[in-house]
Amino acid sequence: MGIHHFFGSLSDLELIVRCPGKFKYQPHNVAAHSFKVAQIAQFLGVVEEQSGQTIDWRSLYEKSLNHDYSELFIGDIKTPVKYASIELREMLSDVEHSMTQNFISKEIPERFQADFARFFKEGKDETLEGQILAVADKVDLLYESYAEIQQGNSEPLFFEIYAEALETIIKYRHLASVTYFIEEILPDVLKQNDASASHLATTTQALLKEATRK
Repeated sequence: MGIHHFFGSLSDLELIVRCPGKFKYQPHNVAAHSFKVAQIAQFLGVVEEQSGQTIDWRSLYEKSLNHDYSELFIGDIKTPVKYASIELREMLSDVEHSMTQNFISKEIPERFQADFARFFKEGKDETLEGQILAVADKVDLLYESYAEIQQGNSEPLFFEIYAEALETIIKYRHLASVTYFIEEILPDVLKQNDASASHLATTTQALLKEATRK
């Protein structure tokens, strides 16, 4: 019970496999994903800060480190499935919220419950830190899918995930950090010399071209 139970549950996050049910050359888990998202968010935050924005670093770290803790209760659900409909997305969100609140009220000492409620609330909001989190989450997803495609995984789902992740990132192109990612980092991703490069390059250019028309 209490904080001991919370600390113990962090190891359980290592057992939750991302994108379950599909063959992967390199399996990923939720604990590792949370760490990578925090690292990516940290870099994006630096870009924003250098562009004149004020970053609430405490908020950014709390959001990025805790953003997927609720998957301890419902597991990881494939992105295309999760976003299949607004109704399904809202239903899953409600279940996550209810189970997370139940965990806090039963397992966390009362003096810390308000803090944990802040830790585990939906982090992808309209604040700058929430937007950075949304981008960082998709950047890691893009790299995960790209790694599978690069290694020759022919599962169409990974091309779908790559496209969905990039499409979401592009929606935040008003952020200096996203502009930097698109102009400085993404070209390096597509320079890789492998059979999948042309397919990904075509998908990427199509999404970027569509974004310029909006």
